[in-house]
Amino acid sequence: MTLKPPALRPEATRMFQEAAEAPAVVARMLAANREAAQALGAELRAAPPRAVVTCARGSSDHAATYAKYLIETGTGVVTSSAALSVSSVYAAEPKLDGMLYLAISQSGKSPDLLAAVEAARQGGARTVALVNDETSPLAKLADRVLPLHAGPELSVAATKSYIAALAGIAQLVAAWTQDTGLEEGLNELPAILEKAWPLDWSSAAEQLKDARNLYVLARGVGFGVAQEAALKFKETCGLHAEAFSAAEVLHGPMALVKQDFPILIFAQADRSQESVVALAKDLAAHGADVMLAGGGGDLPTLAAHPTLEPIVRVQGFYRMANQLSILRGYDPDRPPHLNKVTETV
Repeated sequence: MTLKPPALRPEATRMFQEAAEAPAVVARMLAANREAAQALGAELRAAPPRAVVTCARGSSDHAATYAKYLIETGTGVVTSSAALSVSSVYAAEPKLDGMLYLAISQSGKSPDLLAAVEAARQGGARTVALVNDETSPLAKLADRVLPLHAGPELSVAATKSYIAALAGIAQLVAAWTQDTGLEEGLNELPAILEKAWPLDWSSAAEQLKDARNLYVLARGVGFGVAQEAALKFKETCGLHAEAFSAAEVLHGPMALVKQDFPILIFAQADRSQESVVALAKDLAAHGADVMLAGGGGDLPTLAAHPTLEPIVRVQGFYRMANQLSILRGYDPDRPPHLNKVTETV
């Protein structure tokens, strides 16, 4: 008779322990980077960039989606994601004079990211790195560095470094735009994250225990968190998930929504909330198995500055994803075929 190994306890995983550190990480990062963010914000006001280009992979690229919405809504400066292969594979020389090039990374070591940042510098861009490893090649290459101060992150699944990246982006945009409301919200964020961590999303884990596919939806500043959640479902739970804007899903993706099709929806209390909640009700009326975080939904959440609520939502999500991974027979710290640092060329 073959004995199965004992099941992991959710609170024993590195993913759980590292995600639980997020409130302290955010408090540490905001304090450590305050002067640097203010100085960079003043530079950007004095010499506004013609455009912002973001540079990232994986979870960091989902943080870049958050940056796009914050920068464009806060400053009006067009923000777009770089295709890293343009530099690393095709050796093209982008013309980025007068632009801000924002690189986001946990490790700061991926060759294609470094090639893209070097090409951006050669092309005339002002380069800024949000990076966790202050000794990394990326930190040495960029003109300005805003460290994430997340400490070692050993689980393959990024959690605290992603949350730190979101908070770091919000801090930079608040300094750039002199948004005192957002700055006050950031001051309160660590305490809210601390209270959000114990919230019970186990009902969603039970609903998804035997799922094969699902959608993750959000809109506006929350869309990057939907992208991140879809990645974590694949990465840690072996569950195929696709992220869509709550507006985009009404087109082709809606055709796949059948009876009991699971859909996780994130809503934040800004101008997008009414349309997202209306969509959730419409999807439920079509028979979908809807799990709504925010907007009066069934998953418990806490209020914060509307721009920061996606950060609070993803904190609750990480705890649930860790639980779901174990329920589905996975080890969230050791996803199949994955490494912590992806050496993409």
